[in-house]
Amino acid sequence: MALLRTQVVIVGAGMVGLSLAVALAIRGREVVVIERQAAKKEMPSAPQLRVSAMSGGSQQWLQALGVWPMLPPERIGTYRKMHVWDRDNGADIHFDADQAGLDALGDIVENAVVESCLWQRAEALGVKVIDEVEHEAPEFSAQDVTLSLSNGDIILAQLLVAADGARSKLREQAGTPMVFKDYEQHGLVATIKSQHPHQGTARQAFMEGGPLALLPLNDPHHLSIVWTRPQLEAERLQNLDETDFNHELNAASDNVLGVLKVVSERQSFPLQMRYAEQWLHQRQVLIGDAAHTIHPLAGQGANLGIGDARELSARLNELGTLNGQWDAVALMRTLRSYERARKAAAVQQIATMEGFHQLFRTANPVLRLLRGTGLKLVDAQPLLKQFFLHQASK
Repeated sequence: MALLRTQVVIVGAGMVGLSLAVALAIRGREVVVIERQAAKKEMPSAPQLRVSAMSGGSQQWLQALGVWPMLPPERIGTYRKMHVWDRDNGADIHFDADQAGLDALGDIVENAVVESCLWQRAEALGVKVIDEVEHEAPEFSAQDVTLSLSNGDIILAQLLVAADGARSKLREQAGTPMVFKDYEQHGLVATIKSQHPHQGTARQAFMEGGPLALLPLNDPHHLSIVWTRPQLEAERLQNLDETDFNHELNAASDNVLGVLKVVSERQSFPLQMRYAEQWLHQRQVLIGDAAHTIHPLAGQGANLGIGDARELSARLNELGTLNGQWDAVALMRTLRSYERARKAAAVQQIATMEGFHQLFRTANPVLRLLRGTGLKLVDAQPLLKQFFLHQASK
C-alpha cells in the first residue's frame, strides 16, 4: 500500500489519456495514469484490426509530443486522395491533397501502434503508470481528489481526468446525464488484399444499410475496411466463410480495386452516439470517448478525442501554480473554459455525422436525388472542396 501525491491522475490509457499525460509531463507536470487492463507497451508484431484516420492536426500534435517519429513508417498508411461515391445513383466526388495545398489528407494508423509509442514516451518522461487495477468511487474535497485502487494504493491528486472510454466508470459514478442513440448498426473491420494497388487513396462507397470504407495501409495492396451494416447483417457477414464473404465484399466495392480478398479475422462492434451533458464534476473532467462517441462515418472519432487532450493540456499548462498547487478558483475557471470549447466541437461533429447518417440512410427518392446532386455540385466546386479538406485536416 502506498500514498501517491500528484497533480493529475488520468484513468484510461488509450490514445487520448496517454497523449494528455505526455503533453502534461513535457511541461513538468506530475502525472499518474491508471489502467484497468494490462498495459500494451510492446509494439504488436502482427497488423491490428482497429485503426484510426489521423488528421493533419492530430499528426502535428503527436509530432510536437515526440510520439509521431517513434511510429514505424511501415505501419503508417498515408492517403493523399479520397474517392466517395453513391451506389444508388452513381454520383461521386474526388478529393486531392494537392487541391488544398496539403502534403496529405491523413494517415491510417493502428490504434495499438500509437498506444505502444505513447506508453514508451510517457514512461521516458517519468509518468507513473499503474495497470491491472480497479478503482473505487473518487472522494472530492475543496483542494484535492482521492482515488483508492484495488492494489491498496491511494492517489491524492489536484485533478482527476476520466479518459476511460465510452462506458466510463467514473462518468457513471458521478451520475452524469447522457444523450444516447443506438444506430442499430455494427462496424465490421478486417484487413483485405486488393488486386490493384490502392495508390494512397481512401475510398468510401455509400449504399443501403451503411457505407463501406476502404482505408489504405502502407502496403500498396493492403487495406483496412470498416463496413457499416445493420446488426444482424454484420453478424451474418462476420460468420460467412471466406469465399462467400469475399464475394459479397467485391460486389459492395464495385470492383474499384479489382478482386478483394480478406486476409485477417473479422470483428464487429456496435455503433452508438453518446454525449455527456456535463463534463465537469467537482475536480473530475471528461475527455475522449468518456465525453462523446460519434458515428464513424467520416473517421473523426479519434481526432475529436485527441482534440480534447490537446485543448485540455494547453489550458492546464498555461495555468500557473504556487508551490506546485493550482489555485482552486483558477483551475475550475480553466476547466469550464475547456468544457465550453470542446462541447461546441463535439456537438458540431455529432450534428454533422447525424446529418450524413440520415441523408445516406434515407429511402426517400427525393432526398436520394438531392444527395446525388449535392455530391456532383461539390465535386464541381474547387473552392468548396478546399473548404471541406481544410476542415477535415484540423
